[in-house]
Amino acid sequence: MMLEQAISVLREGSGPEVVLVHGGAGPTTTWAGLEPLRARWTLASVYRRGFPPSPAPVGGSQDFEVDADDIAAVIGDMRPHIVAHSYGTLGTLIAAARHPNSVRSLTIIESPLYFVAGDDPLVHRLRQLGDTVLTNGLDTDTAQLREFLTLAGSPVTDGQPLSAGTVAAVRRAHRGRLPSEARPRLEAIRAHGIPTLVASGGHSPAVERICDGLADALNAQRVVAPGAGHFVPAAPGFAERLEQFLASV
Repeated sequence: MMLEQAISVLREGSGPEVVLVHGGAGPTTTWAGLEPLRARWTLASVYRRGFPPSPAPVGGSQDFEVDADDIAAVIGDMRPHIVAHSYGTLGTLIAAARHPNSVRSLTIIESPLYFVAGDDPLVHRLRQLGDTVLTNGLDTDTAQLREFLTLAGSPVTDGQPLSAGTVAAVRRAHRGRLPSEARPRLEAIRAHGIPTLVASGGHSPAVERICDGLADALNAQRVVAPGAGHFVPAAPGFAERLEQFLASV
């Protein structure tokens, strides 16, 4: 797909390039905790479509296939490390499978790639919950919406209204392409031998099972970093563990 308007990338730091691909939350929230890496690495924060200053989503909705084209354009022939979170992992994995020579390493954090966990009932329920929220948006049953937001790192107190930021995030995700439709060619990534780290926050059994399945499929290193829920980069010790991985490649 040829995209007329390129997405924005903010580069900070000095050293080898690490491309950061956020998910449903913006880069500032997603990558809090990785600031110390700027002393030795160039952190290139991608702003996915719908997150200013990048343009609006193609067709008005989030789409991991469009993300994949955007990410491929960002990495070009630089062969950077890539760190991706949540919905942003889907486009990242698709791009990496299509262009494995362009990727130095992958770090995949809490991907909603449900099919790697087979028929696990907890994962099946999480898939249904995520699909429901993306399909119905703010019209989702209140209990289901609050459960999903808590898993996604935006806990809501019973009886309290959603914050303006949370409402904006739900609206942005509404009618997005469902993660359950994603089928990146994981075998191509594994066959190419791209060094990969799969990370999770230890806050959801279903998410842990997805991450375990993905690590098996990619022959990846696996790390669990509790303490920050879905926003694993902010967990104690994660930045150090990530840097160890990057330096080992």
